[in-house]
Amino acid sequence: MSVPVKRKKASGLSQLIIPLVALGLLLLFNLIRDPGFYSVSIAVNNAGNPVLSGNMISIIDSASELAIIAMGMTLVTAACGGQDISVGAVGAIAGAVFVKVVFAFESITAGALLAGLAACILGAVLFKLFNGTLVAVFRIQPMIATLILYSCGRSIAYWINGDATPQISSPILSAVGMTIPGIPVPTPIFLVILTGLLMMLLFRVTNTRLYTQTVGINQGAARLNGINPVRIKLLSFVLLGVCVAVAAVIGIARLGNLSHKTILADIEMDAILAVAIGGNNLGGGRFRLSGSILGAYIIQMLTTTLYAMNVATVNVKAYKAIVIIVIVVAGSPVVKARLSALLNRVRPGGAAGLRGVS
Repeated sequence: MSVPVKRKKASGLSQLIIPLVALGLLLLFNLIRDPGFYSVSIAVNNAGNPVLSGNMISIIDSASELAIIAMGMTLVTAACGGQDISVGAVGAIAGAVFVKVVFAFESITAGALLAGLAACILGAVLFKLFNGTLVAVFRIQPMIATLILYSCGRSIAYWINGDATPQISSPILSAVGMTIPGIPVPTPIFLVILTGLLMMLLFRVTNTRLYTQTVGINQGAARLNGINPVRIKLLSFVLLGVCVAVAAVIGIARLGNLSHKTILADIEMDAILAVAIGGNNLGGGRFRLSGSILGAYIIQMLTTTLYAMNVATVNVKAYKAIVIIVIVVAGSPVVKARLSALLNRVRPGGAAGLRGVS
């Protein structure tokens, strides 16, 4: 009875091998290139509050929006066997709704910000439900279904808020985007941790993880076991919508303004790459949120490393593409299977041991 448990644990850990190795290589490369890359110091911000400063803090902080969206993208990928390419555009819509609601109040108070957040989440969830309906009910391939909002989402944000870049000045919002006075750690880092814990709690108290993986692996079998694939797919899009809304508010809080053209720009592609780098199956089924979060930090560390090496901005995407191709190919099922077969041949008694287990 213990063998299946060991296999399950080994399989879960093996999924993280590629992202952990990739992260380790990036850490080693930066250590050799510039040992000072990892130095962390305490600086004072414009408000006179102490804050942590350094490349590593910047990486962990800057990847917050990507890590949060990657969690939601993982669920959609696992349940639907496809990816949502409209998260950036829907983030722009959610941000526009947030600003519109906040400015409807006479002053930017805590109540106004909470109302804006609620409206922001509701707006993002509704647009994600539109995507989810196309995918779950009408059975349109996810990337095609989400291409609609990818194309017109930022135009919708423009209609909501106009072509202005409204400034939002609020100590509470500044604390969300930067640091809480007296706490030197950037607040977005705590929001990533909170989002991850809430996801874990959801998986603990409900069967969401099991049902999502079952639907992603075999919808027919899931239906025969009493699982409604449509509901599970819609739920995955709802959770992605919440993640997008949170990321949009963080983006607004960082800058203190909203630009429907630049908020969460190109984040959909990085989110898909984070899911892939994390070892998750892009065709649906089993998933691991920790792998996607690692993938988000790997992408951000790679970006920061390239900028630290004075790589021109126009060339950064090309270098990122080369490295990410290597990581994704190394983590592909074909490469994993061949490496496993090679290890079994090299390891003494490997083949015999496998026959004994089976």
